[in-house]
Amino acid sequence: MMDSQETQKVYTTKQEVIERIKELAHGEEVPQKDEVEQLKTTFYKLHFAQREADMKAYLDGGGDPEKYQVLPDEDEEVFKAEMGVVKERRAEFAKEQEEEKQENLKKKLDIIEKIKAMVTTPEMANKSYQEFKQLQAEWKELKLVPADKANELWRNYQLYVEQFYDLLKLNNEAREYDFKKNLEIKTRLCEAAERLADEEDVISAFHQLQKLHQEFRETGPVAKDLREEIWNRFKAASTVINKRHQQHFEDLRAKEEENLARKTELCEKVEEIAKTEVKGAGEWEKLTKAIIDIQAEWKTIGFAPPKMNVKIFERFRAACDDFFGRKAEYFKDMKQKFAENADKKRALIEQAKALQDSTEWKSTSDKLIALQKEWKTIGVVPKKLGDQLWEEFLGACNKFFEARNAANAGTRNEERENLEQKRSIIEQLKALIEEAGEDVQEKVHELTEKYQAVGHVPYKEKDKVYKEYREVLDRLYKELNISASRRRLDNFKSSIKQMADRGADALDNERARLMRRYDQLKQEVQTYENNLGFLNAASKKGNSLIDEMNRKVQKLRDDMNLVKDKILAIDAENSE
Repeated sequence: MMDSQETQKVYTTKQEVIERIKELAHGEEVPQKDEVEQLKTTFYKLHFAQREADMKAYLDGGGDPEKYQVLPDEDEEVFKAEMGVVKERRAEFAKEQEEEKQENLKKKLDIIEKIKAMVTTPEMANKSYQEFKQLQAEWKELKLVPADKANELWRNYQLYVEQFYDLLKLNNEAREYDFKKNLEIKTRLCEAAERLADEEDVISAFHQLQKLHQEFRETGPVAKDLREEIWNRFKAASTVINKRHQQHFEDLRAKEEENLARKTELCEKVEEIAKTEVKGAGEWEKLTKAIIDIQAEWKTIGFAPPKMNVKIFERFRAACDDFFGRKAEYFKDMKQKFAENADKKRALIEQAKALQDSTEWKSTSDKLIALQKEWKTIGVVPKKLGDQLWEEFLGACNKFFEARNAANAGTRNEERENLEQKRSIIEQLKALIEEAGEDVQEKVHELTEKYQAVGHVPYKEKDKVYKEYREVLDRLYKELNISASRRRLDNFKSSIKQMADRGADALDNERARLMRRYDQLKQEVQTYENNLGFLNAASKKGNSLIDEMNRKVQKLRDDMNLVKDKILAIDAENSE
């Protein structure tokens, strides 16, 4: 057993633990089980704490989690080697101690038999008194015996010793003297046991009590009328210490169970975090801080029950490893995506630089604008590198546009003239809305071609003039479609009679053809609308392509309505 000082020994470094285990491995002192277990637990607690600190320092320093490796620990190898020597010494000592216990058992049994032989008559007791005293001395010298034999051995010894004293008559003075001395010793032992109730160190008090019990057993009897009283006093003092000792371990076990519950809760928290679907680097860092805070809390919690202590630590470590493994994989993928995005942006920079000295103002402007749009579709790269690449790309674009603006400074008057031409064409288109001639559609076509042929207008005016142009065209096409549809429907109704004269099959065939045409138009409308959805999602402002497609969709819808009206006309003819 460890004494009080050893129980309170605290080790703060692995080197202190190693020094102590070396003393036990190579010194004269016999290694005790409790101390060896304490040294082992302390060493690995310090060992794992250092390993976690090393990994955290590596990650905090920007290290790649994927490349982190746990290096061999020379201290652990030394500790394991010395522990092996200690285990061998303990095994050897245990073997020797067991042999000693068996030998002492034989000797004590022999002493009991000798005393038993003396306990026959008062005469025999008086005659054997000196031999009896010598046997008592020998008994005290024999300490260790097998634990399962100790109580029965002591009871038998005590029985025959008390019987011997009870038979002792002739040497009454010597007997009374022994009774008196034994009473003094046992009273002192009772007082010492009673004082242990005030000992703060419960473990030390228990160990001291065992030594007092050993001495009490080895002390001879007191006067017969005092035997029960002195034993009850000693037993009562022992009960106080034993209950404190038992309560101490019950409290310790309760605390260990509480620690296990707290550690289990922390395991569940880490496991929950580890299976979270993380959506970005910021969230990874937030969860990493949460994990590190949980690890710090873990270190403040004491040991769990011995059978669960290693298991709960392995569960906690596995959950942490799972999280950091997923994090490492994420940042590995993100690093690869950053590299891919950076390569794409560098490729666009090279293209922009190749165009920066061009004097093909229109075509090069379109190409650079397309490159800028493509740039926006590329994912992110680290901010510092991203800013650097953007400045390089923007510099190439600006060099071209500044040169173009300088070259086009004289084109503003031309743009104003173009603006007047487009407004004139718009007025002519408005005038056509009131006309009902057969050649209106042809005139519209001519004016739109003229409008498209006119060059650029001032930038600030282009949206406004285009909006006027689009609105007048929409009105014209709507009017043209309505009138054309009305004429075609009237012509169709006139031809229905002729088809009916050819037979019912002719009308049915025409109806089937119109149904197919209706489905075809419906499919075309759906296709255009899907394409318009993509174009609208990609463009914040309208453009000529979207407007043209909208007009086509309206034209198709008008055609669908015409086909539907024709089908209804056939159905009306059939019902007649």
